[in-house]
Amino acid sequence: MYKRVIIKLSGEALAGEKETGFCDSTIDRISAQVIEIMRKGVQAALVVGGGNFWRGRSGSGEMDRVKSDQIGMMATVMNALYLTERLRIRGVHSVVMTPTIIGVVTEQFSKDKALEYMKKGSVIIFACGTGHPFFSTDTIAAIRGAELEADALLFAKNIDGVYDSDPSLNGMARKLDHVTYKQILTDGLRVIDLAVCGICMELDMVSIIFGLHEPGGLLSAVSGDDNEIYRIGTKVTV
Repeated sequence: MYKRVIIKLSGEALAGEKETGFCDSTIDRISAQVIEIMRKGVQAALVVGGGNFWRGRSGSGEMDRVKSDQIGMMATVMNALYLTERLRIRGVHSVVMTPTIIGVVTEQFSKDKALEYMKKGSVIIFACGTGHPFFSTDTIAAIRGAELEADALLFAKNIDGVYDSDPSLNGMARKLDHVTYKQILTDGLRVIDLAVCGICMELDMVSIIFGLHEPGGLLSAVSGDDNEIYRIGTKVTV
């Protein structure tokens, strides 16, 4: 079983079937799985997106990309704060960390403080991305994974793994149990950002891409058992 993981949650996933805002039943199901893996001794940090409110491409063509991305960063902060509250209701302490302090709302990221919190059983939630435009929340997941020496990056998505072609366009698309970062790059399998592939290749980090709505999916992803991982998603290695 992996001992320390970074879990990337898309903002859209937090909305459930509502497509925007928050779906408490979905968030509570995610929270319950996070709590369960922590009870098994896994240290967990979450990276949350903001797509249930705003994405960088949400603005009109006339909108400045930098401003659009900054709005997206604020959306991730809202999601992180909501997640902390749903975890608090379940009796779990969590901390929102951002690249820069946002008043009294968040703490500034520090590797030492983040590790200390996790060792004490708190959940760290990373928001606001890198703090800079043009970088996705996938990228910050890889960066924080490298900084915190995580055993694996877990990408919980609305699709249950990596396919050899787009399953929404090709009904014969085949799910792949295992791929390399190089395959993702050369075959154009756009499931994670190119920057993520570069970071993970350089540092030899494992990624698991799996379906968020798969029952027990997170537990299977952290198991480290290839058979369990293949059942719910795709394992990505160097």
